[in-house]
Amino acid sequence: MKTTEIKIGGFGGQGVILMGYVIGKAASIFAGGHATMTQAFGPEARGSACSSQVIVSGERILYPYVSAPEIMILMSQEAYSKFSPELAPKGIMLVEQDLVKPGKTKAGVKVLSVPATRMAEELGRKIVLNIVMLGFFTGTTDLLDYEAMRGAVESSVPEGTEELNLKAFDLGYEYGVEQSGGKKAKKGKKKEVAAAAK
Repeated sequence: MKTTEIKIGGFGGQGVILMGYVIGKAASIFAGGHATMTQAFGPEARGSACSSQVIVSGERILYPYVSAPEIMILMSQEAYSKFSPELAPKGIMLVEQDLVKPGKTKAGVKVLSVPATRMAEELGRKIVLNIVMLGFFTGTTDLLDYEAMRGAVESSVPEGTEELNLKAFDLGYEYGVEQSGGKKAKKGKKKEVAAAAK
């Protein structure tokens, strides 16, 4: 895998740190590469701004801090306002459709959105919106293999919630594949994706 800087922003309680952990775990343990992760919180925990920064690479990573992320995942308007100027030229910005309203972006930046919260609510647990976002990230970027990311999700969520979280991941993944015009979406899931997106 090529060396890629990723920044995830949102507010406390959205699972931002877990998202960074899962991406790093997928890259290092399930894909045989390398990863680093750093994190930052606001003065309060739940409800305040927070972020996680991940670097993934096929080679050893000598400097762990993200400077110009090529991929940004944003799940709150505050995170968008604070972090979007850092996105590298021609970067990819993935946003939670109902919580982030992007303004004008740099030339060459690709912006894709997903109604992750609504999809999570359709599954019965709003809390899995971060896993929906991870699926969307996997389906739109092709940075990490589907099986590696899915394995990292399954092994990182609380025991007893694996089935729900894997459903959330697959829902986001297939929505991402469709948004990207790809053909990797599994058969039999398109109706579920469309229903959740309404």
